[in-house]
Amino acid sequence: MLTGRLHSIETLGSLDGPGLRTVFFMQGCNMRCLYCHNRDSWEVAGGKVCSSGALVEAALSYREYYGEKGGVTFSGGEPLLQADFLIEAVRELKRLGIHTALDTSGSVYSEKSRELFRLADLVMLDIKHSDKARYPELCGFPGGNAFSNLRYLQLQGLKYWIRQVIVEGYTDSEEQADGLARLLAARNPPEKTELLPYHDMGLSKWTASGSRYPLGGIKPPPAERMELLRNRLRGLST
Repeated sequence: MLTGRLHSIETLGSLDGPGLRTVFFMQGCNMRCLYCHNRDSWEVAGGKVCSSGALVEAALSYREYYGEKGGVTFSGGEPLLQADFLIEAVRELKRLGIHTALDTSGSVYSEKSRELFRLADLVMLDIKHSDKARYPELCGFPGGNAFSNLRYLQLQGLKYWIRQVIVEGYTDSEEQADGLARLLAARNPPEKTELLPYHDMGLSKWTASGSRYPLGGIKPPPAERMELLRNRLRGLST
C-alpha cells in the first residue's frame, strides 16, 4: 500500500466539483503562482504522511453526504506530483462507487498523469493564462505541460472542466478571454468553464512563511468586469 503526503482535508466542500465532496489537498507543488492561497503546500516534503487505505477510509466516513452527485476531489498543491499514490486511491474509490475528481494546474505531463486522468470521473484543469508565454511571470513555471494536458483531455474525449483565476493586469483583458475561447474550441469542449475572481485570502500564509506577498495592492476584479469576460467567453465558445 502506497503512502502520500496530505496538506489538509476539507469536509462537505461545495466548490470543488459537483455536489458535496471531501477535498484532499495534496502536499507539494512545482508552480509558484503569485496569488497562491496555499503557500504552505509548496514543499514536497511537508504535510502529513498518509496511506492510500487511510485516505479511502476517511473518504468513506462522509459517504452518506455525497448523494448522487458528490464524492471526493484531490486538489493541492499539485496532485499530479503524487500520481502513483492517487492512482491506487482512485482505483479503490471507484471500486467502491465513489465519484472522483482532480483539481489540477496540469503542470505535470507524464504517462502516470495521463493514467490518472483516464481513471478519474472528472478533471478540473486550471489554465492560468491563455498565452503560455505569460505563464512564467504569473506562475514561475512554464505553461507547456498544461496545454499538453488540455489537448490530451480533448483528444481522449474525457470529462473535464476549465477554471481560470481573473487577476488585474494578468488575465482580465478581453484578448486573454478570446485566447481562452480559442483553446477550448475543440471537438470535445469542457463540460463547464469557470472564471474565478482573484482574492487575497492566502495572504496570511505568505506572511507566516516569511515571504512577501507579490500581489499586494491588487484588488478583486469588479463584478461588471467578471460578467463582461464571462459573456465574452460564452459568446465566443458557442
